[in-house]
Amino acid sequence: YSIILSSVAMGTIITMSSFHWLLAWIGLELNTLAIIPIIAKQHHPRATEATTKYFLTQAAASAMILFSSTTNAWSTGTWDISQLTDPMSCTMLTLALSMKLGLAPLHFWLPEVLQGTPMKTALIIATWQKLAPITLLYLTHNSINPIPLLIMGLLSTLTGGWGGLNQTQTRKILAFSSIAHLGWMASIITLNPNIMLLNLTIYIITTAPMFLLLKFTTSNTIKDLTTTWTTTPQTTALMMLILMSLGGLPPLTGFMPKWLILQELTTHNLTTTATIMAMSALLSLFFYLRLSYISTLTMHPTTTKTPNKWRFQPNYSTAPVTMLSIMSIFLLPMTPLLYT
Repeated sequence: YSIILSSVAMGTIITMSSFHWLLAWIGLELNTLAIIPIIAKQHHPRATEATTKYFLTQAAASAMILFSSTTNAWSTGTWDISQLTDPMSCTMLTLALSMKLGLAPLHFWLPEVLQGTPMKTALIIATWQKLAPITLLYLTHNSINPIPLLIMGLLSTLTGGWGGLNQTQTRKILAFSSIAHLGWMASIITLNPNIMLLNLTIYIITTAPMFLLLKFTTSNTIKDLTTTWTTTPQTTALMMLILMSLGGLPPLTGFMPKWLILQELTTHNLTTTATIMAMSALLSLFFYLRLSYISTLTMHPTTTKTPNKWRFQPNYSTAPVTMLSIMSIFLLPMTPLLYT
């Protein structure tokens, strides 16, 4: 397991540190092939289905990246990532990386794959697996046409909001939340890539503790969340704050990227886009509020005399959750330091 995980990490690092298209492609392939056994480890039809869907979409996207880089090398004579000048290659690369990330309208695989995996694997797919494709977008942001990315960003924020409204599975809700966050990143990458990097960092800081808390409380559905208050009241209070941060409410960290992105969009006279994206954030906020209402603001009727359930000492490390939770709640005053 540790060898496979280190291969996943190595694939991402190869892609992030490469200047040659073939090396970047090799890194992406290594990354995809290493995560396949992690997803398929559970002997369950859902896991098999998730693995198949993940492999097919990622393999198709990788082939598209290879084709676009080859076409670019054919027309320009260079394999350098920063020298992406062929318009057709640019469009194909944008589509391929959007497919890898799970941007709408190429998002259909993401909720299904997350639903078929355990929380820990879902966390890896929702956070670490986004790094390599976003790095390639960051490296080529000067060459890429901003219009398709803006359209995809808008579609993703709307899809992420609408799609999560009717869900009862926590992993699917977080998958749609991921699609919405990626939409915010896609819309800003060609205008100001540094804000996109800040958004990605904050997305990982806020999503990781949410997944870990759901894993600790074994909450796979919204129904499971109803009884978490009797087990760990402190955890559910923390969960509510993290959910509000994911929704982008002002005193919390999650407000920072939304604020900066909306400011940048209006600076570039994209007021309509900014308005639609701000409105779509309300859709996402609705299902975050629903989760926090069910987990924290209402109490499940307890039939026992004791207010708290009997429980043993937790056998997992709570330090990462504590650190990430603090960061996902209190970083807003550091905006001038993080973004100058």
